[in-house]
Amino acid sequence: MKIVVLDGYTLNPGDISWEELGKLGELVVYDRTPEEEILERIQGAEVVFVNKVPLQKENLSKAPALKFIGVLATGYNIVDIEAAKELGILVANIPTYGTMAVAQFVFGLLLEICHHVGVHSEAVKKGAWTHSADWCFWNYPLIELDGKTMGIIGFGRIGQATGTIAQAFGMKVLAHDAHPNRDLETDTLKYVELDELLAKSDVISLHCPLFESTMGIINKETIAKMKDGVIIINTSRGPLIMEEDLAEALNNGKVYMAAVDVVSAEPIKANNPLMTAKNCIITPHIAWAPRESRIRLMDIAVDNLKAFLAGEPVNIVNQ
Repeated sequence: MKIVVLDGYTLNPGDISWEELGKLGELVVYDRTPEEEILERIQGAEVVFVNKVPLQKENLSKAPALKFIGVLATGYNIVDIEAAKELGILVANIPTYGTMAVAQFVFGLLLEICHHVGVHSEAVKKGAWTHSADWCFWNYPLIELDGKTMGIIGFGRIGQATGTIAQAFGMKVLAHDAHPNRDLETDTLKYVELDELLAKSDVISLHCPLFESTMGIINKETIAKMKDGVIIINTSRGPLIMEEDLAEALNNGKVYMAAVDVVSAEPIKANNPLMTAKNCIITPHIAWAPRESRIRLMDIAVDNLKAFLAGEPVNIVNQ
């Protein structure tokens, strides 16, 4: 059995192992695959693993040996799952590998907004503290989270983990989800409708999947419903935000700061409006990427293929 990994470098730049996957068949790993080489590389493969290389009907229909696609991520919109279903190809994703890593990163971003640790450290090293007339100084307002409200849009595994950390900081949590689990509600965690979340939250963190109903959920109209000075964090999917609208809100001060780990087109384009917006932190889609998280992802990918080979497939998204 031939197994092809089309874009393995991001998952494994060399610090983890493909060994267990290689035990299941003849393994070929490409660091990256240009679109014009997709068809050639999947020819003869029964199994293909992919992260961000698009697998659309045009190529899938010309790969008759292909029976299983393993997406090396939670989101699977890179694959035409309906075409795969028509062609008898099962598609599996990896839903749970990065829950705590992403929730942790949310607070890495939020704490940077609250304290600007890197900026202040650099200022000290450049002599600003040495030559200060006072025993301390700060270049930005410092923010305490205790008593503030975090609105979490999308309250699945990662949203819930983020909410747990928020409450540990003394924050109240307002959650919005298409399928609320009322058993999770407490004095400091409530499910609310979106408009109430927008109106009452000091910090809004996005954790919903990218569906037609959620695309552009942060836009001029929803931003207008938010508190003045709100903080917005996105570690989920870039197209959840209308980036021109967010940039405008940052530039006019309606939004105090934003931190995004994902954008609408990745890698980010030089003309993305957030690149020149005021008070915007942009990181290169790394919330998921601690080594521990990538090892879990690799292990689950192997388990997904083992389950398929045993005739008991799991994590299938197109049945």
